[in-house]
Amino acid sequence: MKPHLIAVDLDGTLLSDEKTISVKNRSILFKLRQLGHHVVIATGRPYRASATYYQQLALNTPMVNFNGAFVHHPLSPKEFKTIHTPLDKKTAKTIIETCETFRVKNMMVEVMDDYYLRYLNEGFAESFTMNQPPSSHWNIDQIIKKSPTSLLIQPNDNQHMELKDLLSHAHAEVIDQRSWGAPWHVIEIIKSGLNKAIGLEKISNHLSIPQDRIVAFGDEDNDLEMLEYAGCGVAMGNAIGQLKTVANEETSTNEEDGVATFLENFFSIKADTY
Repeated sequence: MKPHLIAVDLDGTLLSDEKTISVKNRSILFKLRQLGHHVVIATGRPYRASATYYQQLALNTPMVNFNGAFVHHPLSPKEFKTIHTPLDKKTAKTIIETCETFRVKNMMVEVMDDYYLRYLNEGFAESFTMNQPPSSHWNIDQIIKKSPTSLLIQPNDNQHMELKDLLSHAHAEVIDQRSWGAPWHVIEIIKSGLNKAIGLEKISNHLSIPQDRIVAFGDEDNDLEMLEYAGCGVAMGNAIGQLKTVANEETSTNEEDGVATFLENFFSIKADTY
């Protein structure tokens, strides 16, 4: 079989609810690489929060972080040109000021692998920082010196839709918004026109893999474009309804090794789980 590119989202897709890669999922991806296929991570996470999984899979491919705002090769930056597409700093500061008016629970400003926090509280930040302390905190609109890669906003429970609508009306032409689900209901903001499919296209061109030989897995709205772009877009059993509508195929949940289950059938091989 000709080489394929297998693109995997992390949270809710390759990872279990405990944020681990199962033996079966890891085994099938190792085996596919041995057969000459390519495995790529495409995630909304920053690199610092996905590097562990890249290393566990012993990957040697470029990857997509921040939903396409940062596309890079962790091992060979000279081999694959890094693509970083940040938000306009003035727009970011205006959004931060709006969120201050709403008195949101917290905000995180990501600048590549550095981050800035509004409040040093437990829970929210710990999920995305991998124990790395913030570069600074408190008046983040005053301390960020570079254009942010992304903004993460944790609104109060009754503010989510109102804040999203307000930001959309005010900045629709220059930003894209995504909503994250439980346990932290977060609004993620990146520059308009970016998504995982944009990054995946760059990587597939670099690897000389045509679109019809791309298999992509996802579960949330930030995977929509990627599953539509892939020759075979696969929605997890736990995916949102909208994603299942655009996907070519559906597999079992992330807790049931859905990635491995589909790939075993698709490539007619078995994962080694001993």
